[in-house]
Amino acid sequence: MKVLVIGACGFLGSHVCEHFTKLGWKVVGMDNMTTYELDKTGMDSYKIREYMANAVIDMGVDLQVEDVTSLSSVTRLAGGCDYIINCAAQPAMTLAWKDPVNDFKVNALGTLNSLEAARTYQIPIALCSTIHVYGPALNLDLVKNDTRYNRPEGGISEAHEDMKGDITPLHASKKTLEIYGRAYIDTYNMQVGIFRLSGMYGPRQFGGTDHGWVANFAIKAVKGRKITIFGDGRQTRDILYATDAARLFEKFFMSDRSGLYTIGGGKACTMSLTECIDILGTLVGHRIHVEYQEARFGDLKWFVSANTRVACQLGWKPEVLPGEGLCNIVEWVESVKEMV
Repeated sequence: MKVLVIGACGFLGSHVCEHFTKLGWKVVGMDNMTTYELDKTGMDSYKIREYMANAVIDMGVDLQVEDVTSLSSVTRLAGGCDYIINCAAQPAMTLAWKDPVNDFKVNALGTLNSLEAARTYQIPIALCSTIHVYGPALNLDLVKNDTRYNRPEGGISEAHEDMKGDITPLHASKKTLEIYGRAYIDTYNMQVGIFRLSGMYGPRQFGGTDHGWVANFAIKAVKGRKITIFGDGRQTRDILYATDAARLFEKFFMSDRSGLYTIGGGKACTMSLTECIDILGTLVGHRIHVEYQEARFGDLKWFVSANTRVACQLGWKPEVLPGEGLCNIVEWVESVKEMV
């Protein structure tokens, strides 16, 4: 079996590559090697890109430097593949404000190109959306305690209304991704999985203030740097470990199903920013200095996935709890701390 992983040298893409190589699949990795998101972190973006490329090559991945915004490139690399997993993304709301054209090209046009390649060869495809498509109106239904926000009604399912509240270009591009995914299911009878992913974390995530908050906090905790929180620190997510997300794409391929799935760590993996910092402080053995700034436009204050549809239809559930996952990411940061 052979899979094309688009965005192979990104955080999630690298874990998807690793998962499928361990299964014995041939993996073609496609990545444009952009430093756009990394340039905003203050880290050595070129060194990180080299590190990520070497990581996937060492796994045995056939890495090709091409861009998802090129239909001919995606179509050529998909030739002979049995499956496409598109992990390429512009994931940050703040970067979508600053450059909505790039946001659209990567998230919407890149999706369309990937779908066309899958249609050309009549193979399944997995697409990565985001929980942010539900919109910030979710913030209106929350209660708060000392350390976190909560929603009395419980986790969010696919049936919950989306795009409610003030939206940003990121909401628009990711919802466009979902609409095109559904269109290819309905029109061409293709196997398309659309995954609304919650906050992910794990090794090989070079997170910054724009995106990848768990890794950003872990890096700053290990390095003894100040952490900046936008808001009051009660913002809450059901964090999803990268290997669990990678395993999900295998489950989808084996299912012969199509559809939309909201994916997160669920209730057992739920924590607030403040709670995460407290755990990291214990792991690194020192108090972490925190600075608070004004909340950012469009952000969700709370999200927890119900995970009922994915459990029923794909037989998937998260396995890595935050206690294990945070230990793993701190250990990894220690191993690359000269780079960060």
